[in-house]
Amino acid sequence: MPELPEVETVMRGLAAVLEGHRIVEVEQRRPDLRFPFPDNLVRRVEGRRVLSFRRRAKYMLMRLDGGESLLIHLGMSGRMVARQASVPVMARLTPQGAASDARGHNAPPEAHEHLVMTTDHGWRVGFVDPRRFGAVDLVATEVEDAHRLLAGLGPEPLEDAFTDAVLSAALVGRHTPIKAALLDQTVVAGLGNIYVCEALYRAGISPRRLAASVAGTRATRLVPAIKAVLTESIGAGGSSLRDYVRADGEVGRFQERFAVYGREGEPCPHCNPPCPGIARIVQSGRSTFFCPRRQR
Repeated sequence: MPELPEVETVMRGLAAVLEGHRIVEVEQRRPDLRFPFPDNLVRRVEGRRVLSFRRRAKYMLMRLDGGESLLIHLGMSGRMVARQASVPVMARLTPQGAASDARGHNAPPEAHEHLVMTTDHGWRVGFVDPRRFGAVDLVATEVEDAHRLLAGLGPEPLEDAFTDAVLSAALVGRHTPIKAALLDQTVVAGLGNIYVCEALYRAGISPRRLAASVAGTRATRLVPAIKAVLTESIGAGGSSLRDYVRADGEVGRFQERFAVYGREGEPCPHCNPPCPGIARIVQSGRSTFFCPRRQR
């Protein structure tokens, strides 16, 4: 599943193409993904100008001039693909904001492309999702955080408000492993398996350590490690392991910098022999990669 850096990268790519432009055509090709598309999606989005974008955890919010935001979740295999239409769109808008019939022809659809938006400057953005675990919804912009998928999420790890004191308070009394606690979206929003493994390695904290024992001194190491690994991944365009690509179709490169994730049996980048190397265990059904010598 795309994690915070991948979603942030896709969102920035979409913002570069869509912000300030009007969506003149929307094509909905099926009734649902993980759950049904919102009622009257085409009518509510078509003709609207894209004002801005916001990311919340692993969700993107595309804010429209009608007072609604299009909420997008990529799910397990979803991706947003932006490209110029094969023939420029010549659509004009009526004073009421509805698109006229003078539309150009889009580029041929990709397989599993379930929602397509075409803009007034000839760009075409498609939501491709082979496994259909993604989601699309509409929510009033002024109450975005009250949406059922966003309500109850923890702090954003890249914001200044996410501090060691905030993390420590969230971990007090938790007797689950720290790996599981960090994957709990009510503790901190947007973290997934890859970046939790990498952050715990940087902080020198064992993924098996009880979460409550990380509160305090260890949290002062963990919070900067989380921020650093996320920031570096965003700078590299995210991590491409299976389906993920950026909005321009290019792959991310952060997987080339993994210290532990997917490196079972390889030498630890920071230890000298006789370090046993990177180990893999299973926690809550997910693979965890770590260095038993470096991480305590």
